[in-house]
Amino acid sequence: MKLPVTTVLALSLGAFCTAAQADTLGDEFFTLKLRPSAQADASGFFDGQSVTGSTRNWYARERAARAPLWKYSKSDGSRHNTHSRSNWLQGSILNYSSGFTQGTVGFAAEVAAYNAVALKRDRRSVAGPNNRTLTHSNGDPLDQWSKAGLANIKARISNTTLTAGRQSLDTPMLASIGNRALPSSFQGVSLHSAEFDKLSFDFASFDRVSPRTEQSLSKFRSEYGAAGLETDRASTVGLNYQPLPNLSASLYAAKVDDFWNQYYFGANHVLGDSASLSLTSALHYYKTKDEGHKKLGKIDNDTYSLSLGLTHQAHSLTASWQQVMGNEYFDYLHETNGIYLANSLLSDFNGPNEKSLQLAYVLNMAYYGVPGLKFNLYNARGWGIDGTHYRGTAYDVRGLDGETHYEWGVGSSYVLQSGPLKDTSIRATYTTHRASKAQSDGSLDELRIVTTIPFNIL
Repeated sequence: MKLPVTTVLALSLGAFCTAAQADTLGDEFFTLKLRPSAQADASGFFDGQSVTGSTRNWYARERAARAPLWKYSKSDGSRHNTHSRSNWLQGSILNYSSGFTQGTVGFAAEVAAYNAVALKRDRRSVAGPNNRTLTHSNGDPLDQWSKAGLANIKARISNTTLTAGRQSLDTPMLASIGNRALPSSFQGVSLHSAEFDKLSFDFASFDRVSPRTEQSLSKFRSEYGAAGLETDRASTVGLNYQPLPNLSASLYAAKVDDFWNQYYFGANHVLGDSASLSLTSALHYYKTKDEGHKKLGKIDNDTYSLSLGLTHQAHSLTASWQQVMGNEYFDYLHETNGIYLANSLLSDFNGPNEKSLQLAYVLNMAYYGVPGLKFNLYNARGWGIDGTHYRGTAYDVRGLDGETHYEWGVGSSYVLQSGPLKDTSIRATYTTHRASKAQSDGSLDELRIVTTIPFNIL
């Protein structure tokens, strides 16, 4: 496999910085130390229990700038085009977590109830079915719906925990996605081991996903593949290594039965002090190959992103380059956040053979005496999309030839620092996306306002 020049430069830069620091710090870079056993300090099933939660007010208003992008159902069952879509919900989570029982092997349990209330309830506005507001088959929104978002048991030895049941996860391949009123979760088993101070291991295998806007469990499907294609199991294994406080790396592999085998390498490094000037670099690289019965057809895809950022006191400026090398979309599993690429925004900028560049600016008002308040602005452009060489049937890309698109967004967020509503977050974003005729994301504007209030009961 021949790596592109930008990737070789990124790896070389990372290797140089790593080698320089390793030489300076000597054995500290490579030495692993055992962590004290977390299980040795187990407080007991009931003594360590907690009841926490959050409530989220989630509003999004979208308008198509050119052709209509959505459909809604009338009372006679007919479907009609619409240029706008609005969803407004109140999502609440109540989470019970026990402590671990004492002894060599500790046991614990976790249960979380999820509930959503539709604050906007007319079928034309929500333009279902089930994208953001849960609807009946006729398109009418449900007034409210509930489900068990989490329900699992855990067993722990020292700093290694086995979890079985419905759970959340955060890895580059399988990650719960929380950008709606309620997050997704997965059903299966996972193992997290953090016996060493700089090194941790993960393993997970799931056969079902609990979608963000559904009550039932579903099989996994791909985000961009043909509708109706499902897989029976998705599994991942990986490690995370942080030899220095300002340097970390991850290596993961995933097997999605009859879809693909996927491999990931990621590295993050910070050089300097942001009080004067710091340089942040991040590399994310995915390799995807078809697997098993090849339900998605032949896949041979290499996709990476490289980000370089400068921070001076309150100001951060970041440039991110992303490139897809393959005749199909860079794909990941639906209802997951298994895409750590820098230019995954409103659009994922992941078309076949697509190149994209993003410039982003963040202003952190903590430096000016207002901690918790941030403003951000970004612009991303993608070009060179070419699916004409694709010979499979699972991806609708053969009509993509030289397609382009761009996206810009502005946002503000504030997190309360103290008081009874401490850690409450308020975020407002406005995003514009413009696409050429065949680019799949379309041309639209979106206003999104999200307020999340966490709370502790016990």
